[in-house]
Amino acid sequence: MTTTQAVPVTVAIARRADPARTGEMVAWMRAGTALAESFPGFLGAGFVQSAPGSPEWHMLYRFADAATLRDWEESPQRHWWLTSAQGIVEHTRMERRTGIEGWFDPPVDHVVETFATGDAEPAAPAAPPRWKQAVTIWLAFFPLSLTATLLTAHFIAGVPLALRTLLMTLCLTPLMTYLVLPWITRQLHWWLHGQPAPWRRAS
Repeated sequence: MTTTQAVPVTVAIARRADPARTGEMVAWMRAGTALAESFPGFLGAGFVQSAPGSPEWHMLYRFADAATLRDWEESPQRHWWLTSAQGIVEHTRMERRTGIEGWFDPPVDHVVETFATGDAEPAAPAAPPRWKQAVTIWLAFFPLSLTATLLTAHFIAGVPLALRTLLMTLCLTPLMTYLVLPWITRQLHWWLHGQPAPWRRAS
């Protein structure tokens, strides 16, 4: 039986920002790295300014394979992060390298995209309509909230309501943020972005 080895993918993106907003740029890139770290397959990220006072910045991130990279690039977390810098950051160039050992070895695949001034980075899809986002959050929250309510009523019914609610929300918040909402967003990606259902594309 033949198995296909996952090939890591490294993405380097050149960006420009007003040197007077260096602090904001650094904070923004650190926030993006923190978000990417929570995704399966994340292998690392970094950024560097071309020179002190330069408007040029280079950011690099790496994922275990194309599938985990796609999960990050199509995620609502990344979309929010990119849109939060509109009017501050200009994307100028994207370079992808696929290789077994890493960025510094000859790549298996090498794709470079250059953006005209003012072009948006194409990897981020347009935000879904608000009502679809609300429905998706409700679909994730309702069964999780119902399960938590039943469990707390059964196991810690004698605990005061305020403390019981505190314990429940402390458990539900990370579950929603890191597990349930990302999962249901991936499952409903086609619907959120107005694409044909997977079973229709397969037929």
